[in-house]
Amino acid sequence: MLGQIFSGYPHFKLRDTGVAATRIVSRSWLQSSYMALRGRVDLPAPLWLAWEQWAGQDFDRFTSRHLPDCDVFVGLSGTALRTGRIARSRGAKHVCDRGSSHIRTQDQLLRDEHDRWGLRFAGIHPPAIEREEAEYAEADAITVPSTFALRTFVERGYSISKLKLLPYGVNLDRFRPLTRAQNGRFDVLFVGGMSVRKGVPYLLQAYKVLQHPAKSITFAGAPCSELIALMKQRQLWPHDARVLGHVPQPQLSELMGRSHVMVLPSIEEGLALVQAQAMASGCVVIGSTNSGAEDLLAHGSEGFVAPVRDPVALADIMQRLADDPMLREQIRSAAIARTQMVGGWKEYGDSAVTFYRRLLTAKQGSAAGLARIPREKT
Repeated sequence: MLGQIFSGYPHFKLRDTGVAATRIVSRSWLQSSYMALRGRVDLPAPLWLAWEQWAGQDFDRFTSRHLPDCDVFVGLSGTALRTGRIARSRGAKHVCDRGSSHIRTQDQLLRDEHDRWGLRFAGIHPPAIEREEAEYAEADAITVPSTFALRTFVERGYSISKLKLLPYGVNLDRFRPLTRAQNGRFDVLFVGGMSVRKGVPYLLQAYKVLQHPAKSITFAGAPCSELIALMKQRQLWPHDARVLGHVPQPQLSELMGRSHVMVLPSIEEGLALVQAQAMASGCVVIGSTNSGAEDLLAHGSEGFVAPVRDPVALADIMQRLADDPMLREQIRSAAIARTQMVGGWKEYGDSAVTFYRRLLTAKQGSAAGLARIPREKT
């Protein structure tokens, strides 16, 4: 069904996708340089914003010029306005794939959270918001990965008939129970870019009151020196915290398996992939109502879903797990079984294909990625 993929990643990052190289077109020079330098080079915030928008618009222009014929065009939100228009002018359906909450909800949540902690935040560039909302309006359909993200669109007046919930899967070849957490300890793990968006301050508040004689906390993912400095100033940064930076996926699965719990109390998220990855690796997950956790696990039996901005609730769940090894083991086993039952990415793919077929037969509809969909016999 796949006709072509246009990617902002360089080819060497796409070798293990399982997709033939002839089907992948890379337009990576602006996007890759932005991703490589963001957080490592100290540039003014307006320059980073301009760079991000420039990369997205360049990608859209490139894709629009090289768009092959297709039945369905699936475009990542914020990078596909021009291409989506061209696809629709040729009779194709345009699906806008939004990986987070509605962009205005995202902007407001992030503004509020940065204000809470006294951190600088320029906000999402207003022209970027306008372009993305134009994509929402013009696309035949909008796909989102979590119930939380879906709610933010409904709350802003979007018809449920234009929205499709497609929760992400997990690569069960890369993430599986390789190791086990050590008895007599309680090791807490956070995976992701260190930020207030991911709820790091609330995790640290909860960890500070957690009682265990052999506790530890580890951060895997891009660190943030500004946030660490603020947490030290607020006397929330643990003296024994480990900051690992980027961890390759094979090692990440092992790290997850060695941890007793992974906590991701995100304030705004689409659906954090690391949650399903941790579950598949045998690590108990505590997500938030805004992390997409409710679409991955049953609260209390396969993991936990905590309210946002609630360190007391986080601390209570963590303490229960620290005090009850049998509970941890029960939830660990249930989480592994849940990811095995879902079957990796297969359910996501089957749901997407079914949706695209229905979209093609509907009188009205919308869709980024390119696909030729075989018509089902009637």
